[in-house]
Amino acid sequence: MTEVLVINPPMRRRVLRRVLRNPLAVVGLGVVLVAVAAAVFAPLIAPFAYDAPDFTAPSPQAPSLAHWLGTDELGRDQLSRVLYGLRVSVIVGALAVVLSVLIGVPFGLLAGFYGWLDPIVSRFTDLLLAFPFLILAVGLAAILGPSLLTAVVAIGVAQIPGMIRVTRGETLRLRGLDYVGAAFANGAGDFTVLRRHILPNAVNAILVQATVYVPMAVIGEAVLSFLGLGVRPPTPSLGVMLANAQQFYHDGPWMAVFPGLVIVVLTLALNLLGDGLRDALDPKERR
Repeated sequence: MTEVLVINPPMRRRVLRRVLRNPLAVVGLGVVLVAVAAAVFAPLIAPFAYDAPDFTAPSPQAPSLAHWLGTDELGRDQLSRVLYGLRVSVIVGALAVVLSVLIGVPFGLLAGFYGWLDPIVSRFTDLLLAFPFLILAVGLAAILGPSLLTAVVAIGVAQIPGMIRVTRGETLRLRGLDYVGAAFANGAGDFTVLRRHILPNAVNAILVQATVYVPMAVIGEAVLSFLGLGVRPPTPSLGVMLANAQQFYHDGPWMAVFPGLVIVVLTLALNLLGDGLRDALDPKERR
């Protein structure tokens, strides 16, 4: 008989223990928690206002005791701008994934559960999947116009097809299990089966897919802002900072190094955490 894994409180504790036994996952979790805390408390941590220039010295200034990460071409503190740019990345990454889950999961459940609806949803999903993730996000952002909301919507919509496919596959697998047939035999309706039996057991795959999508959303936001299709200046974004640093890479290489390093470290940490969570949720690894 096929074994089904539902994340109940004892299982959540076991999953947490497995994650904590994975050194790379622990490192990823620590970095993500620090990044989220820095983003949330950026107004308290930032030593200067992100748009306040320093007129006491020529710009850009190299890292110093006054400006730990240096300043940009307008004399604005890089550390403050990196913290606020990190906040934008965290917001876009979280909201874009939430949007893809809220739209993709219901469509995936319905497509996997109702055979007559499956071809319609699947063909629409295949159409969207024909476009690479970043190409689709850039196209949507160009249509909607640059803003923080545009970045969230464009990236979230670009991630919906993958979320639909994962949820549909899990629903098809669970639909054929004995306990679902037993629920129907006991008089349970379609909505009850979907809500009480299919969705809870598909959460594992959905959660793992969401952890994969968060770093993709962070990179997507940086790309959109770099191209001028994301957050509008003077609001700082890691992508905007990289775009502004292009013409100063000889005189101020730190302007590109620090925002780029934050993007690399954050996405790597999210991937390490996602891999650890995927391994922890694998039913084959249960003890």
